[in-house]
Amino acid sequence: MWLPEDALENPVPALLEYLPYRKNDFTAIRDSARHPYFAGHGYASIRVDIRGSGDSDGILLDEYLKQEQDDALSVIDWITSQPWSTGRVGMFGKSWGGFNSLQVAAREHPALQAIITLCSTDDRYQDDVHYRGGNILASDMLWWASTMFTYNARPQDPSVVGDSWRDNWLQRVMETPPFAIEWLSHQRRDDYWKHGSINEDYSKVNIPVFAVGGWQDAYTDAIFRMVEHLPNAKGLIGPWAHEYPEVATPEPTIGFLQEAVRFFDHWLKDTDTGMYEEPKFQAWIQEPEKPQVTYDKRPGRWIGMDHWPSEDVTSEKWYPNKQSLTEAMKDTNTILIPSVQEHGFYAGTFCPFGQPGDLPADQRLENGKAVVFTSDALTEDRDYFGEPVFHARLSTDQDNAMVVVRLMDKAPTGESTLISWGMLNLNHYKSHEHPEALVPGNIYDVKVKLDSLGQRLTKGHRLEVAIAPTYWTKAWPSQKPVNLTLHTGMGTYLDLPVRQPNERDEDVRVFDMAETASIIEREVLRKEERSFDIVHRPIDSTWQVIDYSDEGSRKLMHNGVEHGSINKNIYSIKENNPLSATAECYWELTVGRDAWQTKVETYSKMTSDEENFYLTHTIKAFEHDQEVASNKWEHTIPRDYN
Repeated sequence: MWLPEDALENPVPALLEYLPYRKNDFTAIRDSARHPYFAGHGYASIRVDIRGSGDSDGILLDEYLKQEQDDALSVIDWITSQPWSTGRVGMFGKSWGGFNSLQVAAREHPALQAIITLCSTDDRYQDDVHYRGGNILASDMLWWASTMFTYNARPQDPSVVGDSWRDNWLQRVMETPPFAIEWLSHQRRDDYWKHGSINEDYSKVNIPVFAVGGWQDAYTDAIFRMVEHLPNAKGLIGPWAHEYPEVATPEPTIGFLQEAVRFFDHWLKDTDTGMYEEPKFQAWIQEPEKPQVTYDKRPGRWIGMDHWPSEDVTSEKWYPNKQSLTEAMKDTNTILIPSVQEHGFYAGTFCPFGQPGDLPADQRLENGKAVVFTSDALTEDRDYFGEPVFHARLSTDQDNAMVVVRLMDKAPTGESTLISWGMLNLNHYKSHEHPEALVPGNIYDVKVKLDSLGQRLTKGHRLEVAIAPTYWTKAWPSQKPVNLTLHTGMGTYLDLPVRQPNERDEDVRVFDMAETASIIEREVLRKEERSFDIVHRPIDSTWQVIDYSDEGSRKLMHNGVEHGSINKNIYSIKENNPLSATAECYWELTVGRDAWQTKVETYSKMTSDEENFYLTHTIKAFEHDQEVASNKWEHTIPRDYN
């Protein structure tokens, strides 16, 4: 807890960040930049470890449980009872903290009066690391489950909790479940996913919300929905990855902590900061750039509007025909779209955190593995802003199938930059809640929602659309190779949102340079290292992604804690064999101080056959490199139209 020096004499509002990521080591550096800043601007800034994580007691059984929300309400009760508190509370957080800020807001505690949610969603099934378009996210479901499996197994700090740390640690190692078991047991949008999804009843979130994200992040679509449906929401989208905007890549960063103070001052201190004279929704329109797996900056400009949907955005239709993409429908054809299991290796990571190599490579490396339609060169500049939708009349030769659509900017010099993509489990074409078997040969009218975009295409550039029934490593493959047939004509087209400038573009915020508090001192014990390799073994027809991230090891000087992490993920598949798909995740985490030294190692694996998915998880815990506990989980989970 960070308090203004005179808070007892002059009580202040409080800001709460509520996470499972360990305040005394793993997030201590980032917390030091943010929480003291808020305290210096007249807030009690409070950072809490969720039950079962960090130095809190108990077991963390899953994401976003009712227990997690109940505990947050208890924390807010405690805050309002303190002598330094005015009784007014805000919450903020990125990712998990953004999720639970929304979820706790929906519990309608009277003291919680405003929240900032970054890189989060209103719909846990549609926009998280588990499923996308009803398809299992092969690259992220197991990886994120393995991440939390390992994170949750780290011990409490003996200097905080005393001698009980060791017994509590061993209990965590043996009893904290691998979350993937539960996630994979709910392959359709059932009550499990509806819990914690505020779009089930937007009216429950009736306090001001500032929703923030970036075009490289995986959760940006939700900002559009929240601005549209929440009664008092502001939206902000920059060019950023999954990170706070004052430190995010690519540039431009902004003075986001100043914006947070302006927002909370307005709602928790009744100070007119001028924030609500600016457009309600601001976003960065990106200029065309040739494909790079890492961008340091993205040129562009800020735009503004006061509501969403906007009358400045209209629909532009593009029709595929043979290999062309035209603004007028020409004739009708049937186009075969065959399975290529290794399609998708150059798609980049699902949710970039700003690490080197996270972004999609030149899509010419992918386009030979899909059916591609290309427009003529544009004759004028166009701004695309909003959610593209691909409408398609499709038939398939299997009763289970998916479709993937990629949208690209093709430069005059030939490079193809991925600007949006989407996929749909075709068994979910009517409903994510009630999937059904397909009838081979039947024609289905489907809509594939692509990721929202804010992208300018300049004169001379072309649009490209690629279609495929596979997308490894993003989507777990169908049981059998699938051949789709696209039926062109009036029912098959890409609907693109085109935006015209408006007068509110002149009123957008001119953001300040980024400010933070002074970062705590730390010593680098091991430097960071990242590699991302795509390996093709032609002799045995195998493709692999090998994603290695050593986040290094650091010593925090204020408390002496040393902590480090190493993660390696391998995604493999054989050509023409969807049942060969394998995801493997390895983790090693260390935390210690002087004579107290601990390590956790985990391994997670996912495979499938035509009927079932198979999960394996193992964990080992070490003190001073001597194994003190281990456990293993093996689960078989039936495939449910996936």
